[in-house]
Amino acid sequence: MRSLKIISLFILSCLLGAHVAQAQSSIATNVASKKEGKAKPAVQASTAKSQKKNEASKAVVADTEPALAPQELSIAERVHVGQLPCELGATVRMTADANAPGYFNLQGKGYKYRMRPVTTSTGAIRLEDEKAGAVWLQLANKSMLMDQKNGRRLADECAHPDQVAVANDMKVNPPPALIDVSNTATPVRR
Repeated sequence: MRSLKIISLFILSCLLGAHVAQAQSSIATNVASKKEGKAKPAVQASTAKSQKKNEASKAVVADTEPALAPQELSIAERVHVGQLPCELGATVRMTADANAPGYFNLQGKGYKYRMRPVTTSTGAIRLEDEKAGAVWLQLANKSMLMDQKNGRRLADECAHPDQVAVANDMKVNPPPALIDVSNTATPVRR
């Protein structure tokens, strides 16, 4: 029994030694081919495999996300996309996901969120990343990103060119006040 263990350990050490030698040879070949400026086919094959794996993982993500209701898809059609400048020199990038209609990727300095539309009673466009607790609110004249978990704004006064035009129009033609406090009421006589 003991001799069987010794033989097994000997075979394993031989196999391990062969594997280490093969890995060292592969590394030496890669270094030599890089010096010659040639790309090694194995490296190209592994790159192709990783690209296929990334595409497959994107497809899985799109399949696992719940399909959006027609009302949510109509909200998604009104979301402003692109590079949006915000206050204090910050910017955010909102991109629509081509593989999952109605979903958006929002990223800025230090954060990246997967957003989906949520219906609101006010008519404001609201996108949420429920897992991260991020909320994107898009109004007629500006947008803002809030971190609900930590109770703070991550970006404010973000504006698409269409929103900038609305904001400028609001400065020239301000909307009516919600509560009219004019002094046009007649005085009460006693």
